[in-house]
Amino acid sequence: MESLQVIKQRFEIIGNDLLLNRALEKAIRVAPTDISVLVTGESGVGKESIPKIIHHLSHRKHAKYIAVNCGAIPEGTIDSELFGHEKGAFTGATATRKGYFEVADGGTIFLDEVGELPLTTQVRLLRVLENGEFIKVGSSQVQKTNVRIVAATNLNMHEGISKGKFREDLYYRLSTIEISLPPLRERKNDIHLLFRKFAADFAQKYKMPTIRLTDDAVKILENYGFPGNIRQLKNIAEQVSVIEETRLIDGKSLMQYLPSKGTNLPSVIDAKKSASDFSSEREIMYKILFDMRNDINDLKKLTLDLMKGDDTVKVREDNKQLIQKIYSDKPSEQPSENKVEVVRYNDTYENDDDDDDYEFAETIDADESLSIQDKEIELIKKSLERNSGKRKLAAKELGISERTLYRKIKQYDL
Repeated sequence: MESLQVIKQRFEIIGNDLLLNRALEKAIRVAPTDISVLVTGESGVGKESIPKIIHHLSHRKHAKYIAVNCGAIPEGTIDSELFGHEKGAFTGATATRKGYFEVADGGTIFLDEVGELPLTTQVRLLRVLENGEFIKVGSSQVQKTNVRIVAATNLNMHEGISKGKFREDLYYRLSTIEISLPPLRERKNDIHLLFRKFAADFAQKYKMPTIRLTDDAVKILENYGFPGNIRQLKNIAEQVSVIEETRLIDGKSLMQYLPSKGTNLPSVIDAKKSASDFSSEREIMYKILFDMRNDINDLKKLTLDLMKGDDTVKVREDNKQLIQKIYSDKPSEQPSENKVEVVRYNDTYENDDDDDDYEFAETIDADESLSIQDKEIELIKKSLERNSGKRKLAAKELGISERTLYRKIKQYDL
C-alpha cells in the first residue's frame, strides 16, 4: 500500500492538517474493498480527489472511472444518462444508448452532488446498491452491473432527509464509510502553502516571476474566512499574479482581492453595525406608529365630543389646541395617555357657520397607510441590500416569513 506522502504527491494534495490527513488515511484504508463511500464537505474543499484515490488503490484501477455531476444534468434526462435508454423510449431517442452504470461495469462511478438527485432516480440508484440491478428507460429487461459507487455532497443530508428531499435508506447505503474534508479556514497552516503552489503554477503558465507575500499579507490570508475554500484561494492567486506589477505583495495590496464577507474581523464589525442600524430604524418606525396611534385616539376624542355636544362652537374652542396639534405638520411632542382602543369613524362633521370641514376617517386612513407603507418599503429595501438580495436572510432579519417577504416584494414591485 502506498504511503500518505506518496498519495499526496501523486494527486497534488498540499497540506499537513490533521483532519485532512485523517480523511486521506480513511480513503487509503477503504480503497481495497468494495464498500460505498460518501464524501462530505463544503463546496471547493477538493472532494473530487478522494474518489480518484480510492479508484487508484482498488482492484478496479484498470477498469473505467466515470465522474458524474448529478446537479448539472436536467431532471428529465438524468435516468437516461445513468441507466441508458431504448430506442423510441422518449422523443429524440433515435437509438439505444448505454448509461454510465453499464459503461463503467467493473469500475468506479463518482456521483458528485448526489444530494441533487430526483427522488425517482434515488429509487433506481438504491436498487443498484442493493443487488447491482438496473433497467434502462423504456425497457423491461433487468440488467446487472458491478460498479463501486463513491458519492459526494456539500449539503446537510440529515436536513434533506427530514425535509423529504433525500431517501434515508439510500443515505445509509451510500454512507457505509463517510469521509469528511475540512474547510480551508480550519487549515490555517496550509493556506500559505497552497497559495505558494498556485502562485508558482501561474508564474509558469503566464511566463512571469512568481509572486511572494510579505509577513502581514500572510497573516491577512490566514485569517480570511474563504467561503469558496481552495477554489477561491486559487482564483485569488491567479488574479494577483496577473494584475499586480510588483512581485512582492503586501497586506494592503492583497486586501483588494479579498471580499469583505470572507474576512473574520471586519465581518464581525460590519454585522454589529448592520444590527445597530436595523435596531435604530425599527425604533424610529415604532415611534412613528405610536405617534399615529395617539393622533387617532385624539381624533376619536374630538369626534365623540362633536357627536355628543350641541354647542359645536364651544367644542371647537375647548379643543382648539388638540385640533391645532392634529392638523399641524409638526409631530406630536407629548404622547397621549388615552389607552382607549382605536375606533374608525366614517362620519364627516361640517359646520354651516364655518368654511372648515374635517373629514376624519378619510384623512387618517390615507396618512396612516401611506406612512406605514413607505416605512415598510424602506425597511425591506435596506434589508435586501444588506443581505445581497437573499430573501431568506432578509426575511429572518425583518422577523417575517420568506413567503410574506416574497408577497410584499411583488406587492410593492421591488
